Amino acid sequence: MQKCERCTSPATVHITEVLGEGKFEEHHVCEQCYPKYLHDSADLGQGAKALTSDSGGSELEEALFGQQECPDCGIKFVDFRNNHRLGCSRDYDVFRNELIPLLENIHGETRHVGKTPRRYPQTKQAEAEMLQLRQRIKRAVDREDYEEAARLRDQIKTQEDV
Repeated sequence: MQKCERCTSPATVHITEVLGEGKFEEHHVCEQCYPKYLHDSADLGQGAKALTSDSGGSELEEALFGQQECPDCGIKFVDFRNNHRLGCSRDYDVFRNELIPLLENIHGETRHVGKTPRRYPQTKQAEAEMLQLRQRIKRAVDREDYEEAARLRDQIKTQEDV
């Protein structure tokens, strides 16, 4: 774990300044020293300058320090960044502005699109056939034709495994 550049606390804010083509400078500070870093830094980014001048500082502090708190579970965004766990389902709404860019960066998407199960019918035709087989098996059981029901069950299982 890295230490803060300005004190002995663990660094929780990590800044990479782009100085020029291929030249970068990294800074590591704690939450308490970050306001001093912002104030002392002569080369604030345009977004930070605009946020500072428009909001009077409180929104900047919440956005940059993760001080916004969930009213339900009490977790702060900085706690999520340190522990990698949210406290409750409401946190997704409370920290939406912070989570969206993070999710886009990690997953390239903000909407879960997942995979389909291996046994899921791949076409509408296969899905219709499975529905028809299930209806036939139900009718066979209702007629007490258990041999036919077992045969249909095996046929369904074979199609699901494909």
